Amino acid sequence: MHIGLIVGIGPAATDYYYRYLISALGRAGRDLDLTMAHADTRTLLRNQSEGNVEAQVDIYRHLTERLQRSGIERIAVTSIAGHFCIDAFKEVSPVPVIDLLDAVKVEVRRRGFKRVGLIGTRVVMETRFYGVLDDVEVIAPANLLEVHEAYVSMASEGIATPGHREVFMRAGNILASTHGCEAIMLAGTDLALVFGKGTDAGFDTVDCAAIHAAAIAEAAMTR
Repeated sequence: MHIGLIVGIGPAATDYYYRYLISALGRAGRDLDLTMAHADTRTLLRNQSEGNVEAQVDIYRHLTERLQRSGIERIAVTSIAGHFCIDAFKEVSPVPVIDLLDAVKVEVRRRGFKRVGLIGTRVVMETRFYGVLDDVEVIAPANLLEVHEAYVSMASEGIATPGHREVFMRAGNILASTHGCEAIMLAGTDLALVFGKGTDAGFDTVDCAAIHAAAIAEAAMTR
């Protein structure tokens, strides 16, 4: 299946999804049929902060229509922050949307978690992952603003500094040890820069970007 990706929000997430899909389809012996369109990080974060669903949906719709002319059959937004308007976008998208929130909800239920911590942007944390985990207690870190600022800085630059790493690791450890969270949801697609393969964080994690990328890969292998 020909997959479309709305990318650029941020650059490290784009690289993560692209490499994941190449690897997954390569292991399956399948060719990857993929076309991408760029969206702007700062515009997205401004629209998310202001709750401007209409403006961001219009951007997604415009980009999807462009991608549709290249023959895409499914579309995905490679940003958890970018899912703040995903329900509204699904209503107007000219092709079906591969929704990260739906995929993560299924995985959290499968793993049987009842209490999870959350690291991501301010809106993602304040809304407890947009409220989709209705049967799970979702806890945001006490230093929510510090985590948000570290995440926005990292996502915009596409680089994780030692300072970024310290903020996220400290927040995760406090959520796990003090608040009894069974796992920490990495609710920001750029967190792969910190919690990459082989990283021992000292607590269990739910890698939302990996779950979404796996769902996209599965769709890509559907004839």
